[in-house]
Amino acid sequence: MGWKKEVFGTLENGAQADKYTLTNDNGLTAVFTNLGGIWLSMIVPDKVGNLGDVLLGRDTVDGCLTLSGHLGEIVGRNANRIGNATFTLNGVTYALGINSADRNNLHSGPDYYRNRLWDAKVEETEEGTRLTFSLFSPDGDQGYPGNAEIAVNYTLTKDNCLRLDYSMKADADTVANFTNHAYFNLAGHDSGNVLQQKVWIDADYFTITDKDSIPTGELVAVKGTPMDFTQLKAIGQDIDANYEPLIFGKGYDHNWVLKHPEGELALSLKAIDEKSGRVMEVYTDLPGVQFYTGNMLDGVGKDGVEYQARQGYCFETQHYPDAVNKPQFPSPFLKAKEEYHTTTIYKFMIQN
Repeated sequence: MGWKKEVFGTLENGAQADKYTLTNDNGLTAVFTNLGGIWLSMIVPDKVGNLGDVLLGRDTVDGCLTLSGHLGEIVGRNANRIGNATFTLNGVTYALGINSADRNNLHSGPDYYRNRLWDAKVEETEEGTRLTFSLFSPDGDQGYPGNAEIAVNYTLTKDNCLRLDYSMKADADTVANFTNHAYFNLAGHDSGNVLQQKVWIDADYFTITDKDSIPTGELVAVKGTPMDFTQLKAIGQDIDANYEPLIFGKGYDHNWVLKHPEGELALSLKAIDEKSGRVMEVYTDLPGVQFYTGNMLDGVGKDGVEYQARQGYCFETQHYPDAVNKPQFPSPFLKAKEEYHTTTIYKFMIQN
């Protein structure tokens, strides 16, 4: 168990970005940078003990800042999409940047948190090595109200979990809906497409969307549709089905309505790569998850690997997309001086 800090690279303004490597006693290694709090690598053993990096990522500052896909980023203040790039809170309408489908907002861009150097602190805890990234987000930042103090803890635990704890406090009512945009490939980030890997999602409904991926507000049952992952199935089994949501998304890129009681940390997703024996379980207390099969992936990743569509998948735990404009959805609004706190855990295991 331990950690080390190294230089990751230099920004255009001359500021230095650092890289933090956490390792537990079982040989698992998680790597991060204070540039955007980005999760860069996740190295885990397979069933015969070979180590492999199961996280897609970039290995340069420039790659993190300029290439598409949001690989491994902390996304906030609001993850996912907001229709018409506006929302109303306490009678005031707030305008956000337009960076999706010429009218919507995606991931609170274009002034992403990935472009900023976060403060970093590492400490050893009973649970494992914990890396805390913190950021001050001033009133009006990205278009949101309130001065906000944000912290994200990454803890590499003794029992082979990466635990993500998000917290935020603000001095005005605002929006708090964070996620991590990690892309996983349990066969290894350089192993090609993920269509044979199997996924289970604990959800009976998903939030159907329009062609621009904005939810209509309707919850649609997954039963009898290609969206049904209530039984473990290969990602590729139904991904090309003649089903309008899949046609709109060019594959899976949708929010599933998780079944666990509100606010309860529960096992919600599982992924398995049978060839390597690697298994990942995902626990969250959030109401939804965006399962995205990397349908638009491109660009050069780590080790010079040319990433292409469907070579990784995201489990973005979250409030539902456009929840700020859908009062029937669980609310992503945070009251002034109250604390937003949420946890997502990625647990890595082996099956023979």
